[in-house]
Amino acid sequence: MTSWPAELYQKWFVVGRADRIGTKPVAAILLKQPIVLARVDGKNVVGYEDRCPHRQVPLSAGRIVDRTLQCAYHGWRFDPSGTLVELPGMPVGNCLPNVRARAIDVMENGGFVWARLERNNDTSIPPAIQSLADENRRFIWQSTWHAGAADILENVLDPLHTHFVHRGLIRFSATRRDTVASCSTTASGFTVDYKGNAQQSGLIYRLFESPREFERAHFYEPGSVQLDYGYRNGSRVRISIHVSPESSHRTNVFGTLHIDGRWAPAWAVRLFVWPLIRRVANQDRDILALQAANIRRFPERKDAVTPFDLVRRRIVARWDANFVDANGNSAYSETLMKL
Repeated sequence: MTSWPAELYQKWFVVGRADRIGTKPVAAILLKQPIVLARVDGKNVVGYEDRCPHRQVPLSAGRIVDRTLQCAYHGWRFDPSGTLVELPGMPVGNCLPNVRARAIDVMENGGFVWARLERNNDTSIPPAIQSLADENRRFIWQSTWHAGAADILENVLDPLHTHFVHRGLIRFSATRRDTVASCSTTASGFTVDYKGNAQQSGLIYRLFESPREFERAHFYEPGSVQLDYGYRNGSRVRISIHVSPESSHRTNVFGTLHIDGRWAPAWAVRLFVWPLIRRVANQDRDILALQAANIRRFPERKDAVTPFDLVRRRIVARWDANFVDANGNSAYSETLMKL
């Protein structure tokens, strides 16, 4: 079983859609840690470890009372910082015990709630994610996949599976073109540039796209990928995917679609584009579930990594504390492939 690097616990992950978190507590799991989210004051999202320190009952089973989260068992109430503010049944004049519910750092950005389990000096999520304008967002999506986070991230970044898993929707094998893929390190991860493949052969491209000026895939630590398409007519499309692992083989996946400079009202995207994108996502979900199940059948498996697997080592190195590169290379940087 993969052991996560310690620094992941200090990183920000998406743990929920902001529009689905209100004044009723919502349970979530991040890196095996149960947490609870709620808008205790009706506005700002706060997070706690999902247990009452009194008798360990889940705080997600409680309710919001007078800007506090009340445990369902004995009615203990905690303010947004986790401080105990009421112990029902305690005689007047007694001092409250020095007991706290553990608060979890959370922030709201881009339609999502982000959380980190341990505090450090880094107070931000990737700037490229923060800079996405809400008015350009056409949909927001959430799902749970039975696969590991590293394998999902690689899947989103991997174009060579699209001819088979998404045959006809994204690409056809019979129409492959020579494409140069180059990978470069950035301040917050890495970027893969694809040159020589301005058009795709699949249905989605033919229905909704036009010739591309550039095609890039960005990885932002720890668990965000952005597929970035710039078009010759000046428009731009960005698909952002965020992974949030519950365990080594169960991961919450969140996504958005942003469109700049092109007529694409949200209702039209939901009606015409989203059904095809959802089908692509479900195809990835299903193939990754097969992969994850087989990895558990063959726990000692060793991956074959070729020059065409540009991102595999870079992803695994960030997500597996026991990763050792037998070849002595962190990753390949450039290759010619047929897309």
